[in-house]
Amino acid sequence: MAERERRQAPPYGGIFVPRTRVMERDDLRRAVWRMAHEIVEANAGVDDVVLVGLQTGGIPVADSIAEALSSITGIDVEVGSLDVAFYRDDIGLRPVLPEAVTTIPWNLDGHVVVLCDDVLFTGRTIRAALNALSDYGRPRAVQLAVMVDRGHRELPIRPDYVGKNLPTRRDEVVDVSEDGVDLGEMRR
Repeated sequence: MAERERRQAPPYGGIFVPRTRVMERDDLRRAVWRMAHEIVEANAGVDDVVLVGLQTGGIPVADSIAEALSSITGIDVEVGSLDVAFYRDDIGLRPVLPEAVTTIPWNLDGHVVVLCDDVLFTGRTIRAALNALSDYGRPRAVQLAVMVDRGHRELPIRPDYVGKNLPTRRDEVVDVSEDGVDLGEMRR
């Protein structure tokens, strides 16, 4: 679940109640395959491309894209993980809850970094990720791949690669899992 929805989940708030499945497992596979092809085309290959998944929902997306890129190009693309908890702009407004450890074992100088996340909502997590990436070098370019773009942006951030555009109400919740994408709500 996206960061904002996670804050409403236990132990802070309610439980996620799915209302409708908007993508099945096969839809996710096709979306990943398409995004991988788009990454290869946009970058004329993957020689300088690295993937960085945002904790926690972006890690499976990054891993799936890396696997698809390897199948398409025969090249294993490096995958890292990034926790942006301490880079968020709402520190002090809510408790800081680090999700997991950041693992970027290489310098990003000169690489094309594809940030991967499950759901793009307000754009604030991506802003935090851009700040955090600067601690690991100066990439040649940063691109964004998301499985679901649900709109409601609060910052001028736009994804380069999208699995599905899914217009939502602000009070709806999008949950991406390996089984598919569900749209629902949080209940107390």
